[in-house]
Amino acid sequence: MRRFLVLILILVSVSPASGGELFVFYGSTNEAGRQYDSFAYQVEYREGMGENGAVTVSYLNEGHVPNHHRDGLAPFTLWGRVNLLERRLSLAVGAGPYLYADTTQMPLGLSSNKHGLGGLLGASATWYLGSRLLFQTRVNWVMTRDSIDTVTAVAGIGYQLDTPATVGPLAKPPSQLERVTNNELTLFIGQTIVNNPGNPKSIASCVEYRRGLFPYLDVSAAWLNEGDNELIRRNGAITQLWLVRNFLSDHLALGGGFGAYLAVDKRGGPHPDEGGSAFASGIMSVTASLRSFSFNPDLAVRFVMNRIVTNYSKDTDIFLFGLGYRF
Repeated sequence: MRRFLVLILILVSVSPASGGELFVFYGSTNEAGRQYDSFAYQVEYREGMGENGAVTVSYLNEGHVPNHHRDGLAPFTLWGRVNLLERRLSLAVGAGPYLYADTTQMPLGLSSNKHGLGGLLGASATWYLGSRLLFQTRVNWVMTRDSIDTVTAVAGIGYQLDTPATVGPLAKPPSQLERVTNNELTLFIGQTIVNNPGNPKSIASCVEYRRGLFPYLDVSAAWLNEGDNELIRRNGAITQLWLVRNFLSDHLALGGGFGAYLAVDKRGGPHPDEGGSAFASGIMSVTASLRSFSFNPDLAVRFVMNRIVTNYSKDTDIFLFGLGYRF
């Protein structure tokens, strides 16, 4: 379920312009050269770059082939496309980088969170139904140097976030002129899930200050407490930059962020609960905010999903819900 939430929200890491397409897919994964297969699911945001070009950002979960639980982000994939049958059918091929996290088993029942960079090649066929609904079939080839290679075949539905003038893809969306955020202070509560066998969980809490710098760029500073479970007891400071955009006359804001997490893990030292181990790690996040309520335009309800990327195999996914004040 936590991965499905990522599917719904990963669109927030999109190119900062209006008029894109959001897709959710499900299908299968096959390890290249072997008979191992598993499920796959993916979410993608696509933005037009003219009649014959597009750029996408995707989250791909490759399922659970033996000894590999891998997912990743394709931060940008460039596509060439041709639109046929009065622009109702769009055929495309694309390529781009793939940032992955792979949980693998080690001796003595331990596990390891391995991170790396690979490449993703894709081919897709999209049918435009004329009601802003879309249907797409897709094949992805993921190639890596230090992990497995896979082929995923998925199918899914999509939606055009703004109404195009004619049936088919929106070739060039309009731009956004205003900042998405002025100032916002938010208190969060949620759950931490450790990416290890058994997925230990704990209650998470956070306080965040967010400010818009430019029409498509926010900056945030936060204090995060990941809670206490059998693998981590961790808290620290976060700073992030966010690509953001708004929809629905400023009632909905979406964004994707990355930054640094300076933390102390009191279960990371030689003697658990005695002192702690300080470390710096990366963080990638997605967020959705509902705001501009008629009863109080200064309030906002915000969801954030954080992926903490560590160097000692204690990666976590953190799901937070919060109430914010805009000023």
